Amino acid sequence: MAIYHCSMKVIARGSGRSAVAAIAYRTATKMLNERDGLLHDFTHKQGVEHAEIVLPEGVKADWALDRSALWNAVERAEKRKDARVAREFEIALPHELSAEQRYQLTKVFAQDLANRYGAAVDFAIHRPSEDGD
Repeated sequence: MAIYHCSMKVIARGSGRSAVAAIAYRTATKMLNERDGLLHDFTHKQGVEHAEIVLPEGVKADWALDRSALWNAVERAEKRKDARVAREFEIALPHELSAEQRYQLTKVFAQDLANRYGAAVDFAIHRPSEDGD
């Protein structure tokens, strides 16, 4: 049986977080935060099935499809030390869904957010636990 979970968190400098570090963790990648010079390496993390960036329909900003360029631009755009640089949604998808169904569902949700708010959406789908929910 599927158990529903959805949470939204703000990524804010005031709480010591950075968008670059957060997305490197979620996507299990290595990224340099150009603002503070910290290298965030989460390449050892396992379980990421797919990661992708979607832009609002009609927006031509190919540079924003590069994860490092996108999130470092976000960090540069906000000057305040207490800036809210991103929002993070964590959604548990039913483990009964196939990988393709998880991808399609997530892509539609991400595209809707991108279109509604006029912002890039970077999403990562993590493989369900072997133990289920």
